Amino acid sequence: METYFGWKVEGSRMESQTQRMHTDATHGKDLIYLTVYPEEYDPDLQYPLVIMLHGLGASMYDLADLARLIDTRGYVYVCPNAPVPVQIAQNVLGFAWNMPGKDDPEGALRSEQKLDGFCQEVMEKYRVPPGQAVLLGFSQGGGLTYRYGLSHPNLFAGLAALSCSIRDPDEMRQRLPAERRQPIFVAHGLQDNIERARASREFLESEGYTPKYMEYNMGHEINQDVMNDLVPWMRLILPPLQRTG
Repeated sequence: METYFGWKVEGSRMESQTQRMHTDATHGKDLIYLTVYPEEYDPDLQYPLVIMLHGLGASMYDLADLARLIDTRGYVYVCPNAPVPVQIAQNVLGFAWNMPGKDDPEGALRSEQKLDGFCQEVMEKYRVPPGQAVLLGFSQGGGLTYRYGLSHPNLFAGLAALSCSIRDPDEMRQRLPAERRQPIFVAHGLQDNIERARASREFLESEGYTPKYMEYNMGHEINQDVMNDLVPWMRLILPPLQRTG
């Protein structure tokens, strides 16, 4: 189970900490997912969307509480459950986007196809036009953010890749679009295989991207320093809905 700010996120805690924000779990066509609605949510308005992909052994609840740290009023947040169940401890089940330590390209493709169906479903459900969403991923979910997000620049105003890397640059190079101006935020801990993150930055820059690359004195985690940099970047590339009254 991944941890953030030193604690685990559970659905009930999410509601108590965010007060007027509320959550709803949905069994979608391709993936089960959690929606975090903003304060005073109005379904007649078009909110920008933040899609958050959890890491290995976690679940759709684990990134949900980031919503209150990003913006409580101006975005809809959706957190899908990865499709592959994994046993992470006795009587404890987590989920993965692909099996750890296993070279399974077909399984990775199935997960990516499920993510594609999920993104299309939630963008239609919440009436989100192409380009009015951010894709954010942590760890294994961050690797998928690179794979899926870079190859779908029309869908996402930007990508946030947290504590992750591009594992197969040659394969990734074949998936890149001709235009490479998509904003990318990269955060990585100095005590967390930092060489992989630096190699990913070098790859992106060599392919024409200009990522906002940040290193932090931390391990494999998301801490407050990351959020202090991520939130202004996100609000700049995809401003939250501004409501009057």
